[in-house]
Amino acid sequence: MKRLCLPLVLIFCLLLSSCGGRAQAERFEQFSTELAGSTSLSFTSQLRCEYEDRSVDFILSYSEGSEGAEVKVLKPDSISGVTGHVKPGSSALEYGEIIIDTGDLDKYGLSPMTALPSLTQALKSGHIESWWEEDNSVVYELSCDEHLTVRVWFNSLNMIPQKAELISEGQVKVFCQIENWTKE
Repeated sequence: MKRLCLPLVLIFCLLLSSCGGRAQAERFEQFSTELAGSTSLSFTSQLRCEYEDRSVDFILSYSEGSEGAEVKVLKPDSISGVTGHVKPGSSALEYGEIIIDTGDLDKYGLSPMTALPSLTQALKSGHIESWWEEDNSVVYELSCDEHLTVRVWFNSLNMIPQKAELISEGQVKVFCQIENWTKE
């Protein structure tokens, strides 16, 4: 009797966990659909970028509307105010006449200035690879393309992103703390 019950209990546990997984996937899909349909988005992020030989900290603001997206450097002070623009339908980040090379973090073009546009694109169209619960957060690992994976920690009560990691070539290249998330 014990031999028969153990497999049945395991099957029942697997079925229950897959139901919870489906609910979490649907929850993210709803967030993603609402974000893709929003008219505006803004947030501030503290970034730690991992280069081959050093770590560099930035504070950036991100805003997005019908005219495209804008990434503005708040810190470090030496480049504060530099603003990049991403036009709708484009993946290029334009700096106007100013060219400041913050350096690529990988050979695919990930940089401090492209990190937040990459993050928001992952939130809108990334594919869920896995998810788990951690403290009071739900963590989703999203596949964006063959080169970039994004992990995002959401407040489990209101589905507001709190932090993220951008992973390229199997290594975390950008750590983001997300603040002041506003979506309309």
